[in-house]
Amino acid sequence: MVTIKEIASAVGVSSATVSRVLNYDPTLSISTKKRQAVIETAEALNYETPRNRSRAAAQSLGAGLKIALVHFLEPAQELADPYYVGVRLGIESRCQALKSEVVKVFLTGNPPEATILEGASGVVAVGHYYGEELEWLRRHSRHLVFADYAPAGDVDDSVLSDVSLAMTRLLEAIHSMGFRRIGFVGWVDAFYGPDNIYSERRCRTYIDWMTRAGLYDAELCMVERMTPDSGYTLAKAMLSRPNPPEILITCNDNMALGAYRAIHEMGLRIPADVAVASFNDIPVAQFLGPPLSTVKIPAELIGETAVDLLLERLAGREVAKKVILGTEIVWRGSTPASADAAASSKKA
Repeated sequence: MVTIKEIASAVGVSSATVSRVLNYDPTLSISTKKRQAVIETAEALNYETPRNRSRAAAQSLGAGLKIALVHFLEPAQELADPYYVGVRLGIESRCQALKSEVVKVFLTGNPPEATILEGASGVVAVGHYYGEELEWLRRHSRHLVFADYAPAGDVDDSVLSDVSLAMTRLLEAIHSMGFRRIGFVGWVDAFYGPDNIYSERRCRTYIDWMTRAGLYDAELCMVERMTPDSGYTLAKAMLSRPNPPEILITCNDNMALGAYRAIHEMGLRIPADVAVASFNDIPVAQFLGPPLSTVKIPAELIGETAVDLLLERLAGREVAKKVILGTEIVWRGSTPASADAAASSKKA
């Protein structure tokens, strides 16, 4: 294998210079002739960067593997949620590129035969898992990666976006627009039960931030067990109250679709009477009337990264890794334009 030192010797420059040239360092001061000589010498000697070597190794490692994709939603529920479809497609496309086989398992109700997981090289679990389900996955998986979820502790590989940070940035931007009566509708996290219905991360962050800002009103925070009509029923109930919110944040874009329906039925205008903002940026968000402002969460990249984490485990990595992918606020017509809001939409 050709080394940077050998390229440096052939060109007559330092190893550090070769490294900076091959990594396209824009701050490096070097003549065009020398830079070209380094690149041409590296190509002539078939030098591969560590990144390219790792990519080639991953391609080789992935060929012929069997990966179990375990989903926490039933098939019909997943198809109704474009965000989780995106996560799955990311997993499947990455496996296809690696020539790995994907076996889909839907972990709802009674668990499937453990031999399905035990016979796979590794498992990518999509969604949230608690208690017995979580321990069942850990017990029967050779290698396990969680996509869009990170269990408590530091023993599991996981990849997700920080929706708490995203909610904070969204609230800061909305506040900068002049909104003070900010409503939130979301769902109850099934794990925590009826005694802690506000435990979902976006909801908890909303309550904490609004409380610190001196703006929290319990009547403007409504949650329920998730159903296809949750966004509609919660938005209609909140907007029917005597002092409704000026802007409504929904926990995801599916709920925003229901909120839009409720708002239109009530004869209200978006954003003139009530603005709307949400999470996920599913494909239909940009085609609503008006288009929906929403936090973009990279669903497909979450799925792809989960597969890459699994390959790292198979290659020998022993320390658990948690990957946090950035988010971005995409401002559209459902909220008023604001320079401050645009500034707050930097990636998290």
